[in-house]
Parts: sequence; C-alpha cells; structure tokens
Amino acid sequence: MFEYAPSVDLFGSFFPIWMVCIAAAAVLTLGSRFLLMRARLDNELGPKLIVYPSMITAFACAIWLAFFRY
Repeated sequence: MFEYAPSVDLFGSFFPIWMVCIAAAAVLTLGSRFLLMRARLDNELGPKLIVYPSMITAFACAIWLAFFRY
C-alpha cells in the first residue's frame, strides 16, 4: 500500500532525491546566471528575488521528471 521514499545511493548513504534535484538545480541556476551576465542580459530580467528562485524550481522539477519519474 505504501511506497518507499524515493532516495538515491550517494557516496554510500541514501539521500532523498528531492535534495539531489535542488542541489543540481542550484548549480544550473548559477551557471545560467553566469551566462546571462556574460551576455549582459541579467539586468533585463525582472525582479531577481522572483526570477532566480523560479529558475531553481523549474530546473528541479525538470530534473525530477527527466531522471526520477517514480
């Protein structure tokens, strides 16, 4: 009836997959910010307090759907 909590073996310890997705999403967002700054488009974005957390959320959901569809 109950399913197990989705987790992945990472360095010999089991971590919840959502933590892995958020960490990867944060790295992708930092990379995106670097690319946007290099292209001088960072100032053209809306409020950064909304844009970057939204990017982390979008990347985390995309990673979850692409790799860990449980």
